[in-house]
Amino acid sequence: MAHLVSCFVQDNGQVFTQLKTEGKGTELAGILQILNVVDLRGATVTIDAIGCQKTVCRTIVERGGDYLICVKENQKSLHASIKNHLDEMILEKFRDVPHDHDDTVDAGHGRIERRRVWVTDQIDWLKRAGDWPGLKSVAVVEATRNVPATGRSTERRYYISSIVDPKANFVAKAIRGHWSIENGLHHVLDVSFHEDDSRIRKNNGAQNVSRLRRIALNLLKEKGSRYTKPPSIRGRRKIAGWDHQFLLNLIAG
Repeated sequence: MAHLVSCFVQDNGQVFTQLKTEGKGTELAGILQILNVVDLRGATVTIDAIGCQKTVCRTIVERGGDYLICVKENQKSLHASIKNHLDEMILEKFRDVPHDHDDTVDAGHGRIERRRVWVTDQIDWLKRAGDWPGLKSVAVVEATRNVPATGRSTERRYYISSIVDPKANFVAKAIRGHWSIENGLHHVLDVSFHEDDSRIRKNNGAQNVSRLRRIALNLLKEKGSRYTKPPSIRGRRKIAGWDHQFLLNLIAG
């Protein structure tokens, strides 16, 4: 099985680059390799908790970007400190603490989800914050879901960031966009390209075909909507197989 690290661009929903790693557990090396070849100037990089490493933060900042990285138990002391302080701040309604707040509610398919985001760049309470390159602010996201079948649940996630004077709505959008990779990439590859059913294993076949799928998906997203409606990726792919002119338009623009 090929283990791949991808750079997904939220603004256009495309895979910018992809790298094969040596196997499960070596994703960090792949992340650092990608960060060192992609132009990060002016970009905000979001990474799962696996990327909550000082070397990752340093690389992003040195290459001109900002980071917004989830903190979990893989950084126990950092996670505990941020969790304890931000939970207390929420209880006290951030009294005397400069901060920004965003509150949104989404409803659909019988489910109601409320997402609240708090961000602050007052982190003098965070011990050894200076050990983390570029660390300027922290954030917490609280998601409360009401689902008829399972009832109500609440979850909080915590983040470190190099963003100075962070705005909660920007942070909320960045985090929401990060999780959109599941629907915008993985789900589409599975449903429209049947990637999870692929049995290609020999030599570099899995890696090569994976890249071809992502190139095809990028073309279908970027150019396919000009020629067909409704804008279904599966529908565009079928038409490309039936209509040579449509296929040429996709490839040549």
